Amino acid sequence: MAADDLEWRRVHPVTPLVRGWTVLAAALVILGQQSADDSARGGGLIALLRSGLWWTVLVALALVALIGFGYAALAWRMTAYAVGEETVHMRKGVLFRQHRHARLDRLQAVDIRRPLVARFFGLCELTLEVAGGGDSGVAIGFLRDADAAELRAELLARSAGVRTPGHGTQPGTAGPGTSLPGATAPPGTAAPDAVGAPGADAPLRADGALGEGTAGDVVHPGARPASGSATRPALLEAPENLVLTVPAVRLIASLLRSSATIGLVVFLVGLVVVVSVTGRPGIALSMLPAVLGAGGYLFNRFTNEFDFRVAISADGIRLRHGLLETRAQTIPPGRVQAVGLTQGLLWRGRDWWRVQVNVAGYGEKAQTNDVLLPVGTREEALVVLSLVLPDLGVEDARALLEEGLSGDSSVGGRFTGSPRQARVLDPIAWRRNGFSVTGRALLLRRGRLNRSLDVVPHERTQSLAVVQGPWQRRLGLATFAVHSTQGPVGPVAPHLDAGDAARLLDEQARRARTARASAGPERWMELPRD
Repeated sequence: MAADDLEWRRVHPVTPLVRGWTVLAAALVILGQQSADDSARGGGLIALLRSGLWWTVLVALALVALIGFGYAALAWRMTAYAVGEETVHMRKGVLFRQHRHARLDRLQAVDIRRPLVARFFGLCELTLEVAGGGDSGVAIGFLRDADAAELRAELLARSAGVRTPGHGTQPGTAGPGTSLPGATAPPGTAAPDAVGAPGADAPLRADGALGEGTAGDVVHPGARPASGSATRPALLEAPENLVLTVPAVRLIASLLRSSATIGLVVFLVGLVVVVSVTGRPGIALSMLPAVLGAGGYLFNRFTNEFDFRVAISADGIRLRHGLLETRAQTIPPGRVQAVGLTQGLLWRGRDWWRVQVNVAGYGEKAQTNDVLLPVGTREEALVVLSLVLPDLGVEDARALLEEGLSGDSSVGGRFTGSPRQARVLDPIAWRRNGFSVTGRALLLRRGRLNRSLDVVPHERTQSLAVVQGPWQRRLGLATFAVHSTQGPVGPVAPHLDAGDAARLLDEQARRARTARASAGPERWMELPRD
């Protein structure tokens, strides 16, 4: 479908208020920092506020707010999105126009983000992550919660290969008034109004300019169709089954047992001792940025992973979490490239594990995007792993995973470990290093103090490598690595026997080719064609 034939829609009219306040907030932060710097000298901004010209500061803030909200309003007028048969289009930009599109068959994840200010207006931002570079996604914001839920259901349905109502419906596919199998309306929400005609405001032409109504006009959210226009019934959201939740008490306890908290406490104790001995409190002020950085990291972990819930539905794995900013993620089936289960030393007594994933499109974005389980018991971690990879292709998969999580080569088993000469290079963890191959995936384990088990489905193997340093060459060792998409999981098995690593390289490359050839379609619900 040509871009000019698409139905272009604007985001919600309140979007400028949600985005514009950030400019004013930044100005207030700069003003506060300047006031703190001038308070010791008693000059500069402090002197201005104490003089009869204090009103100039308010005028300056008003001008900054006017510029911020004005630019946000202009950006809103120049922003529009459209959903085609195969792609989602996004146009935006004031000085520099930008037209982006995301292929639905390459859709990796769909996130609904609700910043604190947007939640006051009942709005959210829909983000589409596609396979590509770190900036390959498309963000559509802000939309009403009900509109975003409907749009997400439609995009996930199309990504799965299901025809949605009113968009090229064909016999044997979803028709008017139907939805995905088992779909239900989101609790507490009504189906959004059908759309199909320009709103009351001046429309936006397909080229981004204001003008009269045309085929490429922008339709405002919630606008009702004109008389005689075709309507498109809302696509209902697929139901979900809640798998588990992470209690807030456990999340707090896990953060207190983390290396970041221990390091922060040790640093503060050392700082207090240094200040007491030297009698120079200025040292504490100079170290304040480091303290705030560590504290901010822990605070962000808590707010991002608060009320973490994992559910499963027909359109994939659903994750919901967040305190100040809530996020609802949907990862379609087969989009996870690698899974990593890790356990810190201080989590050993509670047998807690953290599960993270690599998803093409997330790249190096916020760490919470890559978290499948922030902290959970061993049983919960294995349940979450089974959502990503239900069948490992091996008998007694539980025993194999138990061996990967806490076993080592001293007991034997189904993992091929490092030879004895590896203890020269890795005297603590050499017995933990190893790999195991099943019919569906490659498992790599490592680490003694911080245990790690990485699982890579054969069809998701990007590339393979065998690395051998000078000391490894003398000892006949090599490190085997699986190159995955960008993310927190870096599958590697260090200090293997060089012969084992070479054989694994050849065999895994062959397994990856075979698995990709027999893998299902990217659109996992698409009907086979005659």
